[in-house]
Amino acid sequence: MNMTERLRLRLRLRLLTLLYVISCTILNTWSVVRASTSQDHLTSGFKATPNPAVSTFQPILTDSTGNYSLGFLRLNKTQLTLAVVHVLSSETIWHANITRLPGWSDPTQLTFNGSLVVSDPRSGVFWSTYTDGDRVWLSNTSNLQVETSDGSALWQSFDFPTDTLVENQNFTSKMSLVSSNGIYSMRLGQDFMGLYAKFKSGSDPGQIYLKRRAMQAKAEIVQGQPIYAVVESDGFLGMYQNGTTPVDVQSFSSYQQPVSGVRRVRMETDGNLKGYFWTGSSWILDYQAVSDPCELPCSCGPYGLCQPGKGCGCLNNNETEPQTGRCVSPGNHNLVDFCSAYDNKYKALRSSGVDLPYKELMGYQIMENFQECENACERNCTCWGAVYRNTSGFCYILDYPIQTLVRVADESKMGYFKVSEGVGKGKMDVGVGVGVGVLCGAILVIGGGLVGYGWYRMRRGKQRGVSGYVKEEGIIGGGVGPYKDLGAASFRSVELSAR
Repeated sequence: MNMTERLRLRLRLRLLTLLYVISCTILNTWSVVRASTSQDHLTSGFKATPNPAVSTFQPILTDSTGNYSLGFLRLNKTQLTLAVVHVLSSETIWHANITRLPGWSDPTQLTFNGSLVVSDPRSGVFWSTYTDGDRVWLSNTSNLQVETSDGSALWQSFDFPTDTLVENQNFTSKMSLVSSNGIYSMRLGQDFMGLYAKFKSGSDPGQIYLKRRAMQAKAEIVQGQPIYAVVESDGFLGMYQNGTTPVDVQSFSSYQQPVSGVRRVRMETDGNLKGYFWTGSSWILDYQAVSDPCELPCSCGPYGLCQPGKGCGCLNNNETEPQTGRCVSPGNHNLVDFCSAYDNKYKALRSSGVDLPYKELMGYQIMENFQECENACERNCTCWGAVYRNTSGFCYILDYPIQTLVRVADESKMGYFKVSEGVGKGKMDVGVGVGVGVLCGAILVIGGGLVGYGWYRMRRGKQRGVSGYVKEEGIIGGGVGPYKDLGAASFRSVELSAR
């Protein structure tokens, strides 16, 4: 065999080897290619697995306009959830309520055989629609739906919102918007919209800190019938009961003004409910349910002190824990029972000129003096603190970890708070930004008490709500300040467009 023939043979062998490698690569990655290719609908037999090369979001299903996409959203680098995102902004609009997150790896798969299912062979089913449908598609309003062959919807994501409500999506009293940190939620009552904070473990929604009663300016509430809320394209969050006439309107800044894109509201991790509209390149803030940061439950973090217009300090004389810059050690919120934890070692912190940001929505007991209010809390293992006002005798018991309080000029408003041993020292500028509510994080969910107000005897009768708040503040004729009873008859003539 001459030199030329040998060269030709070598070239042929190399070419065959290259073709073999390419074919093997194509066969081995075919499932990944399928999972990375976005479709306009899914039918029976569909299967997708996470692509290890994708770092954030892997699209699987896209709506007809290309504005929204369903896919795998990567979390904590190694885990995933099923989510619908706004493509241009990468904002998550909806995600599956998966309590045990699957891994971002080959065993995890999304399948459709009548039900849309996230599972893996080892751990089983993580999430499912539990349906018997023929196809899955994503509407141009971001609504993910499982349908039958005749177009009947068996399941839709609009019935299971997470932290976001989009334009023209009905929000009923059976639903809730829950912040991504799991602490704050929006819910509907019989005739009101409420914001709640879950400061301790349990099944209840938590402490209500904002209550918006239906103003009933254009339609009155019919008792016994549920209400629902909708983000309207005209630029408001409306509450409805019957027909198309709202019983309440919360106007956005762009009320009755045309905007270029869609609208949405989101329950934020600081406890505020905010509205936005899309300009084509960015989301613009258009609405805030709570306008004053000091009225948010934890705007300055645990044991923080919010001074209106000036910023944050700490209840313990503006001192912070040196390593974290917080007002108290994070371990403080791990306590459940002050009588048994750490051998009953805790500090008593007293402060005057402090108030609760939402006391008009809390229960209270009338007591003779501050010492009696303090003693009632001190004797209770699950009491974290108490706030008292000398002029009225109102004692507010806090059976959850201490959050942010508000600095007031009235020195007769006094507080008693329990702090576990180990609080650090170090100065913090009072003018530091208020927007640190996210510091509450998951530490609040861990802490908390086991029982409510049953620990003490009512001496002169327990009272609740706005009526007590009106008495305490010496107000005649209605709500003033951070809370207004907008359902009162005196407010029904107010024009809906007024802010």
